[in-house]
Amino acid sequence: MDVLERLTFFASLYKVDANPEKGMWLLYITIFVLAAVVYRLGFAKKLPLLKNVIIYVLLALGCTILTFFAVFLPIAEGLVVAALVLIIYKVRLYQSKGHEMKEEK
Repeated sequence: MDVLERLTFFASLYKVDANPEKGMWLLYITIFVLAAVVYRLGFAKKLPLLKNVIIYVLLALGCTILTFFAVFLPIAEGLVVAALVLIIYKVRLYQSKGHEMKEEK
């Protein structure tokens, strides 16, 4: 079995096989941004600045490990799906709250 056939979409998009250093950095940035979006949409609460910094530093460390898995496992693709589901949820929640406010008036 060829290694190129086993690469995930983002790993092959960033050409991790041809240029590993640049490809892995791009994959890391993609995973970190997607993980931060999923965190903000699904789990974030109002916290002081220092606690937010600590959370994002730990998120960055965790994304380092996930980047190595993301070459052959669909980590980034799963984060895209999670972000889309959470975006749809937030939009529907916003619409529902707006509809309730109109009914109260």
